[in-house]
Amino acid sequence: MDLKQYVTIVPDWPKQGIVFKDITTLMDNGEAYKFATDEIVKYAKEKEIDLVVGPEARGFIIGCPVAYALGVGFAPVRKPGKLPRETIQVEYGLEYGKDALTIHKDAIKPGQRVLITDDLLATGGTIEATIKLVEELGGVVAGIAFLIELSYLEGRKKLDGYDILTLMEY
Repeated sequence: MDLKQYVTIVPDWPKQGIVFKDITTLMDNGEAYKFATDEIVKYAKEKEIDLVVGPEARGFIIGCPVAYALGVGFAPVRKPGKLPRETIQVEYGLEYGKDALTIHKDAIKPGQRVLITDDLLATGGTIEATIKLVEELGGVVAGIAFLIELSYLEGRKKLDGYDILTLMEY
């Protein structure tokens, strides 16, 4: 299935010069969303995944149906102050400033094989921070899956050494 036909290109959003890839039109098409999810599930089965982890919010949209299909749990990665129990935190750089991500301290057991999911690989900063959280808790990043990769932003370079699946590339 050509998933690109279900992605809506929105010029100049959220600001001038950005060409936004809108996945909501893929998600609201049951056949396309199921196909994309099934492709990630096939990949995950080969990796013998114990747990799926995804950063908010679109990592949840991709990861939760994958975790359900695999019969494994899902652990959310969120901004500071959003998770109710004890967390660990990683700061990461943005184009202008810093941000941080957190995960529950007990979300991952040492040695668990983890699949990280998100909608988009752009500069790689969010996923690099997510990897650090997983590994700090003793998890093994067995794979990383995205719907879309913006290869011209070279985010893959930050993820060197990790196994990556992308379903579409721009």
